[in-house]
Amino acid sequence: MVIDNNFFMSLALKEAWKYQGLTYPNPAVGCVVVGENGEILAIGAHHKAGGPHAEVNALKAAYYRLTNDAYILALEDSADIHTHLQSNHNNIFTNVTLYTTLEPCSHFGKTPSCARLISDLGIKEVYVGSNDTNPKAKAGSMILNMNDCLVYSELLKDECDALLKPFNLWQQDKFVFFKWAQRLNATTDDGIISSKESRENVHAMRDVCDLLVIGGNTVRVDRPTLDARLVNGKAPDILIISQQKDFDKTIPLFNIEGREVFIEDNFSKLDNYKNIMIEGSSKMFELTRDIVDYYLCYIAPTFGGKNGFKNLNDNLEILNIEKETQDIIMWMKRKDINE
Repeated sequence: MVIDNNFFMSLALKEAWKYQGLTYPNPAVGCVVVGENGEILAIGAHHKAGGPHAEVNALKAAYYRLTNDAYILALEDSADIHTHLQSNHNNIFTNVTLYTTLEPCSHFGKTPSCARLISDLGIKEVYVGSNDTNPKAKAGSMILNMNDCLVYSELLKDECDALLKPFNLWQQDKFVFFKWAQRLNATTDDGIISSKESRENVHAMRDVCDLLVIGGNTVRVDRPTLDARLVNGKAPDILIISQQKDFDKTIPLFNIEGREVFIEDNFSKLDNYKNIMIEGSSKMFELTRDIVDYYLCYIAPTFGGKNGFKNLNDNLEILNIEKETQDIIMWMKRKDINE
């Protein structure tokens, strides 16, 4: 039987991209567990910082499929899942293969070591996309090798590195992404554009970002709140880019406790933050072209509006396309950005 390793890693990548922007300060990671006959036992991802890692979520689902032990489904704490798997696996994982977009972690931080869990379960073959460069977590492959597990590294490395790039930028300096919603005719004005599910996704990203950047005209016209209320999350600090400093302070975004709001005519404030979302349209797109790392677009299957993206000459590369909601969601980068 021929096993398509690239196919299984691509599934892990696809699952991980669903949570890009939601895992800060952790990386987005995906994992696939494959049975001895090439059947997919589970696909998992890391959902949020402090929660189980991708390997744990995938192994949890695979364990349930192989045992029907429903007790594990009620476990949400990573350490509890580790303990249950280690105590009850009965060697059911001996002949499975694991695919993960990032080298399994070696250390015990907020969650136990994934590399040690994989070793304890007796898994003998692991495929890794990106090697972990985080000094606290790397060396997972070494732990696996020391426990008779074959590790094949750098499978779909470029694709896995693109997924990991925001995390690497957080470690070095900052990650900046530009988000917008548009209709099929590229308009971005005149009311709500994206679906409720898409807006909840954006609010979940606001909940974990440090700073949200917005244009002054958008603030004056839309009078937004720019919080994370749809997911009961925290409101990020706000940087309003505007030549004019006078604003109506009854606009909701100015009245959220614990938030700092800056009004500046430049982007120097970004140097004080790590995970930064820019929301805007055509003008903000042009202003930020030299500071944005990734682009995130929500395309609604509608027409309408009057103004939006036009008269631009840019070439973007699609990193991932998702259709989990009514809208199409695309992560992209500029083709002229050097890796």
